[in-house]
Formats: sequence, C-alpha cells, structure tokens
Amino acid sequence: MARNFLLTAFICFVIGSSAFAIDPTPLAIGSQAPDFKLPGTDGKNYSLADFSGAKVLVFIFTCNHCPTAQAYEDRMIKMSNEYVSKGVQFVAISPNDPNAIRLDELGYSDLGDSYEDMVIRSEQKNFPFPYLYDGETQSVSTKYGPIATPHVFIFDKDRKLRFQGRIDDTENPAKTPKIHDTRVAIDALLADKAVPVETTKVFGCSVKWASKTNWLEQAKVKWAQEPVSLNVVDEAGVRELVANKTDKLRVINLWATWCGPCVSEFPDLITINRMYRIRDFEMVTISADNPGSEEKALKFLQKQEASTSNYIFNLEDKYKLIEAVDPKWGGALPYTLVVEPGGKIIYSKQGPFDVMELKTAIVDSPTIGRIYPNK
Repeated sequence: MARNFLLTAFICFVIGSSAFAIDPTPLAIGSQAPDFKLPGTDGKNYSLADFSGAKVLVFIFTCNHCPTAQAYEDRMIKMSNEYVSKGVQFVAISPNDPNAIRLDELGYSDLGDSYEDMVIRSEQKNFPFPYLYDGETQSVSTKYGPIATPHVFIFDKDRKLRFQGRIDDTENPAKTPKIHDTRVAIDALLADKAVPVETTKVFGCSVKWASKTNWLEQAKVKWAQEPVSLNVVDEAGVRELVANKTDKLRVINLWATWCGPCVSEFPDLITINRMYRIRDFEMVTISADNPGSEEKALKFLQKQEASTSNYIFNLEDKYKLIEAVDPKWGGALPYTLVVEPGGKIIYSKQGPFDVMELKTAIVDSPTIGRIYPNK
C-alpha cells in the first residue's frame, strides 16, 4: 500500500511541478484580497463583493481528485458549519485545469476536476459553502498562488491576508491533529488578535496548470506503445480469476467482438484501467468469441490499446463460461464484475455499465480507497 501511495505522490509531484509555466508564489501576508468573478457549482457567479458581510473570509483552494483534498473535505464542512454563526465565510475554489490531469493522477477518485464533476461532488457532499471553478482561465489562482490542494488563505474584515497555509498537521482523518492552524487563525481574527503563525507549508497534489497539457500527449504516446496480448483460458482458469487469490481489486469484463454494447463501452474500461492500475488494482477482460477467433479478438484489443490482462474462453459452450464466472449471471453481454481479494463480488452489472457507478465501486472499496492511508 505504501509503495503505491509513494508512486502516486511521485507522479503527482514530478509531473505537476515539472510542467509549471509559472513559479506560483502565494500571496504575501498583508496583501489585499484580489477580486474575481467565478462560476459556482450552484449555477451562480461569485465575486469578492458577494462575501462583503463576512468578518473573516476563508478561501480554500481544493479539488475533486486529490487524495489529500478528499481527506480534508469533511473537516472543511465541519469548520464551515461551526463558524458560520460567528460571521466566518468559507469558499472553496478549484484551481485545476481539468485538461491538464493525466489519467494516472486520478487513481484515488471517481471524479475529475471538470466543472460538471465539481457539481456532482458538491451535491454528493452537500457542501455548505460555495465551490467555485477557476479551471478555465486560472486567472484567480495565479493571483492567489496556491501551491497544492488544499491550500488555505484567510482574510480579515478589511480583506487583508492574515494567514496562508495548511488546514492542520494531520492528513489522515482517522487521526486527531495536534496543530489546528486554520482554526487558530480564525479564532485569533475573531478575537481581534494577531495570528500567531501566519504561514505554514502545505502538502497535497500540485496545482494542475494549463501548461501541463503537453504531458498528456506524451502519456498517450507511451500508452499506445504498451504491448497487448491475449491468452486462452479454460473453465478452471475462469473460476480462478473470479476467486481472485491476490491482494488486488479485480475488475472482470466479459465481452465479444460481435457485441455492440461491449465494443461501445470498451474504451471506458481502458480509461478506468489507466486511472487505477498504479494502485492495488487489475483489469481482466474475457472474450466470449468462439475458439478460433483469437486473431480477430486480439486485433480489436490492440486497436483499443488494451494493455490489460486479456483472455478468450476455450469452449464454444457459453453456458459453462456463465457458470464459471457467476451463476447469478443471466448470460447477456457485456457482463462486469468487481471482485475484492478473496473472491467477494462487490459489484456486478449485466449489460452496459454506468461509468460513474463502476468507478465509485472501485474507489469505495477498502482495497483502493480515496485517501492515504485508506484504512
């Protein structure tokens, strides 16, 4: 688990930091809050003036996909609800360009950072604060200078910056923080006192600046070069795949070249595989094409760039395939399973799967998880 997290963090840091066209510098303490006009997930447009009544204004630059950002969401909600009666306004802003995020940076999430995905996350979590989108131009983010998500900027009643840094000193929500930096800063301002610590370092995923999009093209070229293979599997082999005697979460998709819905949804399987494969995850496809169709099936897989674990069933008797996979399966293609280590099926879908449902089933499994550590 630790190895996978470090790999994810390394990708997130190296790819993100190497692609900066600018060197983001956080707004200096004492600076006036830059004005803005940004769309919120509630369909409204917001500017600085919309929060003029707040005694303390807290901006948190965050996002959907980052595991650290997700780890802090409930704490953000709790603080907002606790402080709203004291005149403190929380505002979340996503600084990320959704087109600058590689699929392998989404390994801890079922959502990307598009405005549409932000709307979904806001509704799922019932955010009590505005959630604003700056991914289109990043004009606001470049003025405030967030380094990572989440990154907090707190302004006093005169809208001068009095604190910028972390929420607290503990990423893991299962542990109790020792230093509540954001709370301490807010409490000091409400008491008309100086903030004891005005600046801290921040930890999380780097901001995805628009200049990073060239890395996406490089990734596509690399993925296209990955080898694609197809192996024959018998009944016993299929049962073993479903038994999943590994430490990985396994997605198994049953398909065929003659199945229209199978062909239509297959690109989504490839996307999902590229999202989660650096985690404890494996994508398995089993072709129900008749024996002798190996070449046709392989050509399809190669066209799809399916560098997954691919098999073709060795018998024409498809009822034996059905029983080997899942006696509950009615037999219609496509058929998709999510199997935890030890063989527990946590998701099954006969017919085309819902992409969001499948990704949520994957990331909500304790084998994967949205945050680190995930247990």
